[in-house]
Amino acid sequence: MSASDLPQNRTLLGIGYALIGFSIFSIQDATVKWLVATLPVWQVLFSRSLLIVVLCLFLLGPTRAVELAKGSSRTQLLMRSSLILMAWLAYFTASRSLHLAEMVTIYFSTPIFAVVMSIFFLKETVGPARWAATIIGFIGVIIAASPAGSSDMIPVLLVLFAALCWGATNILVRLIGRKEGSVSLMLASNAIVVLVCATTLPFVWITPTSFEFLLILLLGVVGASGQYFMFEGFRLAPASAVAPFEYITLIWSFGWGFLIWGDFPPTPVFIGASLILSSGLGLVIVEALAARRRSLA
Repeated sequence: MSASDLPQNRTLLGIGYALIGFSIFSIQDATVKWLVATLPVWQVLFSRSLLIVVLCLFLLGPTRAVELAKGSSRTQLLMRSSLILMAWLAYFTASRSLHLAEMVTIYFSTPIFAVVMSIFFLKETVGPARWAATIIGFIGVIIAASPAGSSDMIPVLLVLFAALCWGATNILVRLIGRKEGSVSLMLASNAIVVLVCATTLPFVWITPTSFEFLLILLLGVVGASGQYFMFEGFRLAPASAVAPFEYITLIWSFGWGFLIWGDFPPTPVFIGASLILSSGLGLVIVEALAARRRSLA
């Protein structure tokens, strides 16, 4: 067994992959918010997923799609794809009404859902360090953006529903990832979304401008790369170890909000961001020390 195959090293590597994936997803959130202001949600979701499917088929070959449809994981893959479709529809729709920072803040109930579900469905042991990182990070999110101040509860509830679905998909990644690779997961997850959204296009299609077309291409690229790194993270590391690091997306969201829409974060944002970073860095230190102790044992 090589050093990289040791459980503790796999956990650290998985956290690293997940951090990259979550950071890339912040670009996706900003791009989606930009696009759905003028294009239908179904069309944006279809375009994003179609580009990812084309990329996966290029890497794996068309026969891989048939193998996945007939494989032992097909029920779990279908379940995960359905959850993803519901989550993205809810999230994309809510993005029309919420500020990027507020939307991402509410989304950060996902790590809480993921940690709790990892106990019941994956039988993972969630130690004090992981619980502390998750809770402290969530407190930081609340301080940073105060989603309770929203006057329209429907978009808020849509994002909460999306967060619950995403928490469940993270658990399924750990289950399916024992049998399937990350690119296969990407292919299966997005193929169902393409098929369902395609049925709505004759009724909702709006021809995108040249700039919107470029944004759609960007959305496909960042969506594919973000998914790959996130899947690798959840395949290698326990869901309860990876979940707290999703909070990094909030920091990115404020940065993109400032660059694109000129939103300058107030003081509470920096306080919340400090808590979020502290919780994540603290967990990295704990995991690294644990890995060192086990390697010396």
